[in-house]
Amino acid sequence: MVSSRTESAPPTALELAAAAMQQAVHGDGTHDEAVYDEAVPDQAVPDQPEPEPASGQQADLQASTDLSDFIEAAGLLAYDPVAISRIYAGHPQRLIRRLWQTLVPIGLYLTGVGFDWLTGRLNLRSRVQARAREAAELVASLGPAFIKAGQALSTRPDIVPPLLLEELAQLQDQLPGFDPGLAMACIEEDLGAPVSTVYAQLERNPISAASLGQVHRGVLHGGQRVAVKVQRPGLREQITLDLYIVRNIAAWLNRNVGVIRSDLVALIDELGKRVFEEMDYCNEASNAERFAVLHGHNPRIAVPRIYREATSRRVLTMEWMEGVKLTNLEAVRSIGVDPDDMVEVGVNCSLQQLLEHGFFHADPHPGNLLALPDGRLAYLDFGMMSEVSREARTGLIQAVVHLVNRNFDQLSKDFVTLGFLAEDVDLKPIVPAFESVFGQALEMGVSRMDFKAVTDDLSGVMYRFPFRVPPYYALIIRSLVTLEGIALSVDPDFKILGAAYPYFARRLMEDPDPSLRESLREMLFDGEIFRWQRLDNLIASASRGASLDLDGLLDQVLDFLFSPRGGLLRQQLVDALVQQLDGLAWQTTLRLGQRLPTRLQPPGLRRRRPIETADPLLDLEPVRELMAILQALPGFEPKLLLKRLPRVLGEPELRRMGRDLARGLAERGVVRLLRDVLVDPGLRRSPPLASA
Repeated sequence: MVSSRTESAPPTALELAAAAMQQAVHGDGTHDEAVYDEAVPDQAVPDQPEPEPASGQQADLQASTDLSDFIEAAGLLAYDPVAISRIYAGHPQRLIRRLWQTLVPIGLYLTGVGFDWLTGRLNLRSRVQARAREAAELVASLGPAFIKAGQALSTRPDIVPPLLLEELAQLQDQLPGFDPGLAMACIEEDLGAPVSTVYAQLERNPISAASLGQVHRGVLHGGQRVAVKVQRPGLREQITLDLYIVRNIAAWLNRNVGVIRSDLVALIDELGKRVFEEMDYCNEASNAERFAVLHGHNPRIAVPRIYREATSRRVLTMEWMEGVKLTNLEAVRSIGVDPDDMVEVGVNCSLQQLLEHGFFHADPHPGNLLALPDGRLAYLDFGMMSEVSREARTGLIQAVVHLVNRNFDQLSKDFVTLGFLAEDVDLKPIVPAFESVFGQALEMGVSRMDFKAVTDDLSGVMYRFPFRVPPYYALIIRSLVTLEGIALSVDPDFKILGAAYPYFARRLMEDPDPSLRESLREMLFDGEIFRWQRLDNLIASASRGASLDLDGLLDQVLDFLFSPRGGLLRQQLVDALVQQLDGLAWQTTLRLGQRLPTRLQPPGLRRRRPIETADPLLDLEPVRELMAILQALPGFEPKLLLKRLPRVLGEPELRRMGRDLARGLAERGVVRLLRDVLVDPGLRRSPPLASA
């Protein structure tokens, strides 16, 4: 494996050149390509003599304070706000320069907004939209850290007003590529070998570029085609400086703007942690390998192989995936792939990431999802990943159950459990707000709910009430909204919740988690009444998903039936069986009574006639309903039930059900004898049993 330079080594010519590059960063976030050429020639490598800086940058490069800032910031491998504050608070030269580049345009923008507010122009929706668009453009112009901060805020409806939220959601993480000579020098320094030693071929011009780096196409000496991601030189130093500025702005806002309830400093710290993780390409390589293991059983998912021998903190070499973007419908069809099928694969995979593995791709934009000619869906760029705890995953499913059941009171409590609301928050005004947001949407059914419209309405609720959006939820929303946007480009009628509900239903039916078993009971029971229609809808939804495990589903049904939580259902089954068998015995008694001579017939049998019934046992409501539901499932066969008969017969609860059945029939028999057989119905004042 090619070794990389240690962090404690002295600064190289490349680092000094990168420092010169950083001094050339303009306030609009773009770069002066001429400065790149002066900083490092096309063929520059770390051992070459340091290039002479341009005259306009001579003083900056010779300033020891700036150079010490650069070296110390470059050595930060993890986000540390205390260390960053120590670096820039003690050496304010670069800080002052960057503050001028950022605070002046921000101040001018805020002045304009203040003027609009004083003149009443902010009462016009069109003016508010224009200012929101201007704010998003300003954020994009200030550089990578501000772009990342804007994207983080775009998922925080508890902080940002809805109109600005929509504009920030459209921020693109794109910047022009940087000089190829810098890219080659960075590869050679980080991998500790000439480019020609590591790669048989490497294109100098990048094929794509973003705020953190750019990608070059190449070939390894073994013939493997690869994509090589190279980080922007000086990026860590610029990011740390901007994070320091943004964090201090956030602290000032928290102290002085009372309407802001959320902890903006904590938000920036979360952002800083994630950006530092993204800047460490070794971390991204580990994410890709973990993702590949988790989805290795899925033949429809492709993950590029990571070549560790050509990967370092600033250089990532991965397998080249030849495919087309999902949003390019004609290109997808031209390689013989159905775009709708690809979207279904992507939705199922995303839901599996969120609800099963708890490790999900938080940035599934069109450039990171490719349709391959062999019908697989390829995931790229694993820099932005997130994890959801099992408790949070279970909580999300439980919230869906309460939403479907329109239990808005319990739904508000779910938001407390999930960390959206503090435990001391008054939920009474929030419950009707939820009912207003979800009530009308649920009229069309979960499968037809407009996810974007509902999240927009919910954003308004979160902005009005004291919500605190957890980081994992913000990334989930970003992931699902992005995925829905891709799907809508394929199918204008696509509904992400409609596509997701079968997976939710399948998890609810198959997962043995005790909390989900309780949620299943909540969904199926209305008080003490079992709602067969809900079970029918749930199983029908689950069967629409891919690979429904019928064996597992039947085992779960039996587990639930004979579990402590299935007591109400067992009792309902016993009661129905008692009533049905009692009715069958009564009709049999009537038929036998008709054959006796009139003088020998008991008084209660003389004026009644039997009623003919067919298949009395299968006419039991629970049995009838369950059989109808199971028979509608694709692939269901009666033998699936028969092979579970030994297990059922061995259940202790079945023996208790038998005793309850015998007791119920005995009680009914005594009542029948005393009221319906020995007493003439014409002389009886009380009505007969309902089943008579």
